[in-house]
Amino acid sequence: MTSKATSIDIAYRAGVSQSTVSRALRNSPLVNLETRQRIQAIAKELNYKVDKNASNLRTQNSHTLALLICEDPTNDESLINPFFLSMLGSITRATAQQGYDLLVSFQQLSSDWHADYEDSNKADGIILLGYGDYVDYEHKLQKLLEQNTHFIIWGAEHNNKEVLSIGCDNHQGGVIATEHIISLGLSKIAFLGDASEHSPEFRDRYLGHAEVLKKQGIKLNKKCQFDAISTESSGFDAAMKLLDSGHEFDAIFAASDLIAIGAIRALKKRGVRVPEDIAVVGYDDIPVASFANPSLTTVKQNTKLAGEILVESLLKLIRGKEVGPQLIPTNMVVRHSCGSKVDTENES
Repeated sequence: MTSKATSIDIAYRAGVSQSTVSRALRNSPLVNLETRQRIQAIAKELNYKVDKNASNLRTQNSHTLALLICEDPTNDESLINPFFLSMLGSITRATAQQGYDLLVSFQQLSSDWHADYEDSNKADGIILLGYGDYVDYEHKLQKLLEQNTHFIIWGAEHNNKEVLSIGCDNHQGGVIATEHIISLGLSKIAFLGDASEHSPEFRDRYLGHAEVLKKQGIKLNKKCQFDAISTESSGFDAAMKLLDSGHEFDAIFAASDLIAIGAIRALKKRGVRVPEDIAVVGYDDIPVASFANPSLTTVKQNTKLAGEILVESLLKLIRGKEVGPQLIPTNMVVRHSCGSKVDTENES
């Protein structure tokens, strides 16, 4: 008796992957028209029939959420931003509290992770952490939308209202950091971090910083803004460029704690004391911030609340309930690098 044709047989004949066959048979726009037609012709020739039972099984809820963490440049081999480690813990707890399992996957920015979950049905929805270059990231988000994937992103609010985002209020964070620096009688503030469309969270922090300066009648010195990604080495390099520029400054507002810690290392190398000569403020309040020397004043993002809101919002989305983007307030943690000889946490 001749066995029934399978999608594997079609994939072999067409010279494509099994997932491509599945997409083509569902007329997915991810497969170009010519390839779709070729695959569909082969399926017809082999008298291929979709297994309805398997199809129905795939539409059932898996009761699992997927957390995709995109790689970040780091000083070690982990390629995971330390801030996301705190997020991982809070998301894991929040998922368990909702009675769901969590599938954690590490994604390279160059990979096609945006297509991997269309047919796998490993999870009912996806939480995305990290993005690298946001311009490239937007293309991947658009593909997820085209696939009708339930997903939510951590970060800045997206221009496309179909993309659900949860993030901390980065603009407000930039405001309270700058207000704190100014309250210490400092006004020549350098900013270290990419303030372009490629890093919208850093950009919002910079805009909050600029807004306060304007309100206080302090001129924003754009020449004291140096690009940096969220690594110690990038912060070190940006601070060295700032020192070499010859521009006068009495404080540094770094767009992340890692940038701030790298900047402090550069200042020390040049014999500049922190905070006696230059005050430094970071952003995130990663665990190492309190152990830095000097301990780092920073803007704290509430990762526990963030994890809870991400999971709750994604489940609402999956269940067809109305849900919108949210911004979580930030607060200052004042330590020795800018403002206090004793570590104190000030709610703002």
